[in-house]
Amino acid sequence: MVEPLRMITPQERSKAIAEAGYNTFLLRSEDIYIDLLTDSGTNAMSDRQWAGMMLGDEAYAGSRNFYNLEAAIQKYYGYRYITPTHQGRGAENILSQICIKPGDYVPGNMYFTTTRHHQEAAGATFVDVVVPEAHDPSDESLFKGNIDLAALSALIERVGADKIPYVCVAATVNMAGGQPISMTNMKAVRALTRKHGIRIFLDATRAVENAWFIQQNEPGYGDRSVAEILLEFCSHSDGCTMSGKKDALVNIGGWLALNDKHLYEEASALVVVYEGLHTYGGMAGRDMEAMARGIEESVQDDHMRARIGQVRYLGEKLHGWGVPVVRPIGGHAVYLDARAFYPHIPQDQFPAQALAANLYEDSGVRAMERGIVSAGRDKLTGEHHHPKLELVRLTIPRRVYTQAHMDVTAESVAAVWDERSRARGLKMVFEPKYLRFFQARFEPI
Repeated sequence: MVEPLRMITPQERSKAIAEAGYNTFLLRSEDIYIDLLTDSGTNAMSDRQWAGMMLGDEAYAGSRNFYNLEAAIQKYYGYRYITPTHQGRGAENILSQICIKPGDYVPGNMYFTTTRHHQEAAGATFVDVVVPEAHDPSDESLFKGNIDLAALSALIERVGADKIPYVCVAATVNMAGGQPISMTNMKAVRALTRKHGIRIFLDATRAVENAWFIQQNEPGYGDRSVAEILLEFCSHSDGCTMSGKKDALVNIGGWLALNDKHLYEEASALVVVYEGLHTYGGMAGRDMEAMARGIEESVQDDHMRARIGQVRYLGEKLHGWGVPVVRPIGGHAVYLDARAFYPHIPQDQFPAQALAANLYEDSGVRAMERGIVSAGRDKLTGEHHHPKLELVRLTIPRRVYTQAHMDVTAESVAAVWDERSRARGLKMVFEPKYLRFFQARFEPI
């Protein structure tokens, strides 16, 4: 469907962002002109998906829509056992509880906020083993989401394989700018972990987009379909967590997929406690049907060409104007380099948070901070994590906006870039206990 966009006045935007504590998550959606906060659950569903919603079997147990969803995941992702969840973080919670023991270490190709939280809540320590290039926004390497095999090997040697329940592989890597991992690297990680008896679990939230990058940029895959590449990529893992709100083109839902029957039985027991029965997992039947159909649509090459093309259009436009963005342009978003925007603002004064607020004030475009606020605090020392990347994410919902919206966004970013020397930092005046970037509040310094 379409909806009218409302542009409020600059004075109203200044008042709105101040009342929201300079946190774009706390703005009202009615005050947003172009909403690039996230691609999670903000996608437009197709006519086939809406038709499927009318076929919702809302039985408490054994809904036919669950079996349609299960069949779609098995066909396109290749996993044996499926546990539906209300969204991706439900799957992360269950996986962490059934696999992690206190004192364990979970290596991964850069952290993601909710993923690391669930791992740490279960007693693990997250260890970043992404390649060094991922931390350099100007590096043009094509697969900056790759795992550093030497770093992973060193961790195994240091703590022992029995202390590593699994390797968490994100495809693509959100916090690095939507950067993909290559098939070659995935195979190498599989070979290394197999030698030590360590499992691999994917964060498959945007694995379809990752498959597209492999098709476009990795030798030997140019004549393969996105669907074929996705299936091969997943075959090198033991299961995945999934937020269906991204690649699968729906507004709610997710799943935990596993190949081990014993782990599946444990997950099925826990999903009843936290989510719902093992054949609905917190979703209505109609939502499972929409996701089953969305999975099939998501792997179509034409869809992915248009989806990535729109993101690339915005990113290349900004890069051509000299605006500092993460290179190469990633899959689901364009990431502004807030350090380069505001070199005069120390990281402890939250330059990315300030940049997101300033962009909203300029035009009503809502973006998301991905820097020190999102990184949170060290669970032992209580000190801020200081990531090398201090970014603002312009996240493009699937099948929602037109090229004209991308032009308006680019012009607003350029205007904020032109005024960069006048920007001020922020101080945090309210910090929630968990995942602070969602609800923290700030004031200008």
